[in-house]
Amino acid sequence: MVLAKRGRIAVWFAPIVTKVLLIFFGAGVGGLLRYWIGGAVQHAWAGGFPIGTLVVNVSGCLVMGFLASAFTGPWLVREELRIGLLIGVLGGYTTFSTFGRETLALLQDRQWLSAGMNIAISNLLGLAAVWAGWVAASKLLGGGDGT
Repeated sequence: MVLAKRGRIAVWFAPIVTKVLLIFFGAGVGGLLRYWIGGAVQHAWAGGFPIGTLVVNVSGCLVMGFLASAFTGPWLVREELRIGLLIGVLGGYTTFSTFGRETLALLQDRQWLSAGMNIAISNLLGLAAVWAGWVAASKLLGGGDGT
C-alpha cells in the first residue's frame, strides 16, 4: 500500500518538477539573451534613452505573440515546452522590472518627456508587436483569426 501511494505521488510530482526545471533553465537563457542583446543595443545607441530595454521588450512581445498563436493551432507542442519557452525564456528575456526602474530614474532626473515617451512607446510597441507576431503566425502557419 505504501508503494502504491509513493507511485501516485511520483506520477503527480514528476510533471511539476519537469515544468519547474524548464522554467528555471529557460529563465536563465532568457536573462542571458536580455543582457547580451539589450547591452549591445544600448552600447550601439550610446544615448541616455533606454533603447536596449525597449528593443528587448518589443522583440520579446513579438516572439510572445508569434509563439502564443503558433502553439494554439499549427504547432501543437507539449505543455512543458510551451511553458519553458513562454514563461521561462521569454519571462527571463523581457524586462518589465528594468523598464520600471529606468523610467523611474528618468522621472527622478526630471526628464519628463523621455519618461513619458518610454512609457508610451514601450506599451504601444509592445502591444503592436504581440499583435504582429500573432498575425504573422496566423498567416504563415494557418489557424488563429489574427485579431
